[in-house]
Amino acid sequence: MRRIRAAAVGAVTLSLVLTAAACGGSTGGSGSDKQPKTLTYWASNQGASIEVDKKVLQPELDRFEKQTGIKVKLEVVPWADLLNRILTAATSGQGPDVLNIGNTWSASLQSTGALLPWDAKNFEAIGGKDRFVESALGSTGVQAQDPAAVPLYSMAYALYYNKKMFKDAGIEKPPATWDELIATGQKLTKDGKAAIGVEGANLSNNIHQVFVLGKQHGADFFTADGKADFTSDSAVAAVKQYVDLMATHKIVAPGNAEYAQNQSLSDFAKDKTAMVLWQTASATFKAQGMIDDEWGVAPAPVPSGEPGAGKQTNSMVAGINLAVFKNTKNLDGAMKFVKFMTSDEEQKTLNKAYGSIPPVKTAQQDPAFSDPALAVLRDTLATSASALPQVPEESQFETVVGTAVKELFADAAAGRAVTTESVKAKLEKAQQQMPKK
Repeated sequence: MRRIRAAAVGAVTLSLVLTAAACGGSTGGSGSDKQPKTLTYWASNQGASIEVDKKVLQPELDRFEKQTGIKVKLEVVPWADLLNRILTAATSGQGPDVLNIGNTWSASLQSTGALLPWDAKNFEAIGGKDRFVESALGSTGVQAQDPAAVPLYSMAYALYYNKKMFKDAGIEKPPATWDELIATGQKLTKDGKAAIGVEGANLSNNIHQVFVLGKQHGADFFTADGKADFTSDSAVAAVKQYVDLMATHKIVAPGNAEYAQNQSLSDFAKDKTAMVLWQTASATFKAQGMIDDEWGVAPAPVPSGEPGAGKQTNSMVAGINLAVFKNTKNLDGAMKFVKFMTSDEEQKTLNKAYGSIPPVKTAQQDPAFSDPALAVLRDTLATSASALPQVPEESQFETVVGTAVKELFADAAAGRAVTTESVKAKLEKAQQQMPKK
């Protein structure tokens, strides 16, 4: 969930850039519109490891080179580093030609002016805007402005469950409500094994989970005019509900407070954890030695047990967008590359490899995306997923509130009480770090 220099750099983005000053940026491609020879591409880490991503992507980049004569220099960037790398590139003017961004970052990075706007002419160059699913286009930048990126992979959260662990515990079906999840979780947490895994030190994942719980409690975290609203009773309740999986209900192992790099998926594959809330986890499970019959997938829990809109939302609109740095020396090549990556053939190839859903309508109709596991994700995206706020401050929201949740998990792991008052105090501190409007 990720995402030169402009005359008007938003205050939130500028503050994040300053915190990232020590991170290096890559130079742009050495080609040019007159003599396009190379492109530099920063890809997000979608697979079980960076090496897995290279094995998936390199054959496709070789195919692009064969078709166009343009060589693509690939760098797969870990999620923990990606946002800071992009922000540093934006302020230095030295970055890749094309890059992946988490779709939730689109509005924040758009506010820097660093990314190429996708106006009607640019969309036409890659086959037209109407090729893309509407829900995916809804997370490409601020409404009423030209998008800052185009959709590449679409994802949604679901509840993955370990069939063997459920069978051993005598549990016949996955939980549909949070009360059921806690009751089920207490049966599963024993003998050194935990019911559900979290990534307590992963700021973006923290935000995704508390945003969805916020929707279920009636919180949006931002007012209608874009002001931070982190301390409402409903926002506090959402954050506390998530951390209480460890702090109160004890169905998350304390060590998960330090997880930030898919360790919860590894625990799941090793029968150490029975459930995990994740987006498109199938490829990672396969890479870790699981076969499809060993795990199941169900909609993420909602209060009523029936996912839908409003308080029955059970996922954010997850996904990866493809962006072009405005100062690329090879705009023509970059446009060709975006067209190639969003072509029907590549959309089918790449999304099959990652277990995600193509945001291109015609590619999405391929039978490969109709199996039961992917059907849950497709239905969620169509009926019960909500886009994170498309405001310039979104990336700082992820940083400050994601950090607050991380600190609360650390408290829970250390045995310190997590109370409504302590949660509100963390969120008040986070809100104070946001720019004033």
